[in-house]
Amino acid sequence: MNRTDHIKLMATYNEWINIRLYEAAMTLTDDLLSANQKAFFGSILGTLNHLVVADTIWLKRFTTHPAKFTPLTVMHEHLMPTSLDQVLYTDIRRLWSQRKTLDAIILDWANAVTESDLDYVFHYANMKGIESDRNFYSILLHFFNHQTHHRGQATTLLCQQGVDVGVTDLLALIPNQARS
Repeated sequence: MNRTDHIKLMATYNEWINIRLYEAAMTLTDDLLSANQKAFFGSILGTLNHLVVADTIWLKRFTTHPAKFTPLTVMHEHLMPTSLDQVLYTDIRRLWSQRKTLDAIILDWANAVTESDLDYVFHYANMKGIESDRNFYSILLHFFNHQTHHRGQATTLLCQQGVDVGVTDLLALIPNQARS
């Protein structure tokens, strides 16, 4: 599997697991979703908001790549979050709507990325204004790994509320291949 195929797989996984995660989360009451469970971002809702915040920040940063990815032009309409713990939506259904929008953008963008785009040294500033220059492919690995990290926290928080998300492994989407 080449690097662009891997990026496409991760974008597909992102959408697939988010559907499972939100379906599970929406079985809970608003009080349980927003209850502080002492996680990094407090609650299930806080954790899911953080994922939308972080993905929005990264996608807006990716608009500065010289490839000018057409699927990301819509990100100019999205406001830049002001903090990593910002709660954009207190209602799970509104948050889910935004999540689906971002996941569609991520899928379209992943299909637009080329091998040569991945070798670019990407310049960006973090939320504190500290600037970095990093390999774009490595940044994309971080982007998808960050999602997985916090979705793991969300599935743990759901489990603590008695909700089983089911299979969450990327392995479920990696295609079988014939042996040589």
